[in-house]
Amino acid sequence: MTVSLVKYIPEKAVPLVEYLIAEHKINLKIVNQRQTKHGDFRTFANGRTQITVNNNLNPYQFLLTLIHEIAHHVTYKKFGAVKPHGSEWKTVFQHLMLPFLHPSIYPKTILPLLAKYIKNPKASTDTDVKLSLALKSNVAESGKNFIFELSYGSVFVFKNKHYKKGNKRRTRYECLNLSNKRVYLFNQNVEVLRVK
Repeated sequence: MTVSLVKYIPEKAVPLVEYLIAEHKINLKIVNQRQTKHGDFRTFANGRTQITVNNNLNPYQFLLTLIHEIAHHVTYKKFGAVKPHGSEWKTVFQHLMLPFLHPSIYPKTILPLLAKYIKNPKASTDTDVKLSLALKSNVAESGKNFIFELSYGSVFVFKNKHYKKGNKRRTRYECLNLSNKRVYLFNQNVEVLRVK
């Protein structure tokens, strides 16, 4: 075992995760934060596979992301190249994730949201706003705010571009890009830098 998981995931999850990594011959690499994803699964021309997970995730996010990516690995080995988040992946992910739905691993504030999420998991946990916020303990990264916390008309920076917060549609906010004057939709749990 090359990577020590103790500092990345809840302690009670370590033995089972180590078993999954050994059983499925997972090549895991922990990497610096990426803006666009928490983790990924890759296949190489030589048949090798690799999973990467961002090192800045809290233990609950890290565990969920890791199992998400292990599910991609297992799905690929079992079914070959299928739809990335199709029915095969969903079934594998549900099967792998179930043993971790336990109060000794996830707090009771997260468990019901996680149980609901895995009934029909999506490509990203961030699309489930309630779960995403619970996984972060409803606290944005230092110096940032969630979009829902900003008042109407606030200017903010996201990926080095300035936006102005507009009206809320059902679950997302219309935000005007101040450079190209186009309106983009933002999930309410996106973390941004407010311009004072």
